[in-house]
Amino acid sequence: MKKITFLYFVFFSTLIYSQTFNGITGAIPDDGSTTDYVLTVAGLSSTTLNVAKGLIKVKLNITHTYDSDLNVALISPDGTLINLFSGIGGDGDNFTNTNLYQTAINSINDGTAPFSGFYRPQQSLGNLNNNQNGNGIWKLRIKDTYPMADYGNLNSWSIVFGSNASVAPVFTTSNLPIVIINTNNIEIQDQPEINATMGIINNGIGVINHTFDVPNDYIGNITIEYRGAYSQSLPQKPYKITTKDVAFANSNVSLLGMPAEHDWCLIANYNDKVFMRNALSYKIFREMGHYAARNQFCEVVVNGIYQGVYLLMESLKRDNNRIDIAKLETTENTSVNLTGGYIFKSDYWNESDSWQLNYHPIDHPDFNVRLVYDYPNSTVITTQQKTYIQAFVNDFETVLYGDNFSNVTLGYNAFIDTDSFIDYFIVNELSRNNDGFKKSCYFNKDKNSATTISKIKAGPVWDFDWAWKNIDQCSIFAATDGSGWAHKVNDCYPDNNSAGWYVRLLQDENFQNKLRCRWDNLRTTFLSETALNSYIDNTALYLNEAQERHFTKWENLGINTGAPEVETDPNTFSEQITKFKNWITTRIAWLDVNIPGNSTNCILGLNKKNINFNLYPNPVKNQLHFYNNSKIIIDAISIFDITGNRVFESKFNENIDLSSLSNGIYFCKMTYKNEILQTDKIVVLH
Repeated sequence: MKKITFLYFVFFSTLIYSQTFNGITGAIPDDGSTTDYVLTVAGLSSTTLNVAKGLIKVKLNITHTYDSDLNVALISPDGTLINLFSGIGGDGDNFTNTNLYQTAINSINDGTAPFSGFYRPQQSLGNLNNNQNGNGIWKLRIKDTYPMADYGNLNSWSIVFGSNASVAPVFTTSNLPIVIINTNNIEIQDQPEINATMGIINNGIGVINHTFDVPNDYIGNITIEYRGAYSQSLPQKPYKITTKDVAFANSNVSLLGMPAEHDWCLIANYNDKVFMRNALSYKIFREMGHYAARNQFCEVVVNGIYQGVYLLMESLKRDNNRIDIAKLETTENTSVNLTGGYIFKSDYWNESDSWQLNYHPIDHPDFNVRLVYDYPNSTVITTQQKTYIQAFVNDFETVLYGDNFSNVTLGYNAFIDTDSFIDYFIVNELSRNNDGFKKSCYFNKDKNSATTISKIKAGPVWDFDWAWKNIDQCSIFAATDGSGWAHKVNDCYPDNNSAGWYVRLLQDENFQNKLRCRWDNLRTTFLSETALNSYIDNTALYLNEAQERHFTKWENLGINTGAPEVETDPNTFSEQITKFKNWITTRIAWLDVNIPGNSTNCILGLNKKNINFNLYPNPVKNQLHFYNNSKIIIDAISIFDITGNRVFESKFNENIDLSSLSNGIYFCKMTYKNEILQTDKIVVLH
């Protein structure tokens, strides 16, 4: 009886000291637009929102026939926006007496339609109790992200202020670089981009960064907007950033050691609870000898609110330090100048930015396929340039689907860089990438020389948020035994049709054998389970402190959020890492058995059996020395940090100076004609 009396007293006390305000209601448009429903607060007993008196509850009643279509956010008078929920409830109906308390036991992610009861929102109400004046205009912002299908209505909503309010946790230090963005509380959106400022604090490997440090890697103007399609519907938002000068003109700068440019991405990790699905994929493609977007892990603060762990990385674009192909001007419309460079892709399209192929996928002759102009893009590419690249791809397909397609000199090899197609295939099949053959699927073609036709190259690889996992979407991607061919994605009747070129290429015995040779060779080097697990473990250790803050922020551990995974979601970061490594082991075992071809008589360039380079001393203070124990010549040395980013590169020298590197663990790669001969771990300790 004493317990009941005490609980009644606490509840009654809360009612006495709370103030409730009701907002306007109305229909929820089903056209993809955003609607703000206004609520006016006046006469708060304490105008300053903090732990003593602040926002403690949001209550909602919404009728809607497909809950996961809805993104619902709350905006305070000072412009601070928090995501209450988005993408939850699947095809369930309605939110009925849904009470969002920061101190509720269960997260809204755990609930099911109609979400009656008490839940924590996806983003903390405490972010709004930031010492602002609570009197003024509040807005409930609702967007139906899937237009023209389901309908709804906001029937009622209210907010409650009371004592013992939650406040945002204080983020001050990190072993990762810290990115601080300020938009002056102007809302970031999916176009148009808005003006903002950005500071990056990076005191070096092994040195703690503080939010109050003076930015030392970058400080200046940017423009910012949301990026991505599905990913921007999730609570942690991905961003497209352009660095600007004082006049807000594009400004090429180096960020976190990456080559200077002005186009950058901040990739969110809400859908990747090991944080490294993209980073690992790009690392593998680079180790194969191709360009892939460089990246660095960081923690991000936007308008004073901590946003979690991100991957700051390069955007894909034509650039001498990115996709290194010839620049194509609008005046270059004849002769050899017309032949390149071009970047095109399989991706979401519209009639004005793409063209339809003349051929259909060999295994799905009822499918039409379109490719998108990426460089030059559809707004600047000339008619002559469109005609040229369309004709080149058509000539390739004509040969590919012809009787003589496997001829070494007259077949498909005359049009494509087969090695790049094989490596692209391996990365996307190893990860069983849901999108790798239908969306974000890039190709490029350089300018011809006077004597040589430049071929189509596959890549760079891009977008692995839905990869390296079992997805409850189609049997190809749901299998838990590691089986299934991602390049057969057309069998899943996807949202964007794949050209399906690999189905035909794999009918050629020579292509099969070359693929098998490459796979078996890579399995003895950086695709060995030992090498992959070493990278994963080192990266997990590097992220171990930051992941705690990230998951405290987003509260989605143990809940299947983002891509619809088959298995139960692990409750801890360490269990996520174990699941990730086990998935890779299972997938590799299946590929070892099922990749077609014969590697008995492989010719992959150099015979590496007798190659042995010794590096000393290790740990190294300043000078690293090489002793060549073989007759093979090294032509280049590259050193990468533990996140896979190149931090040093030079032509071979028996002694190299590493005094400029910070203390830490690195990987030294020795190459000959872009082929990796040997990789060694080194420790720099000044």
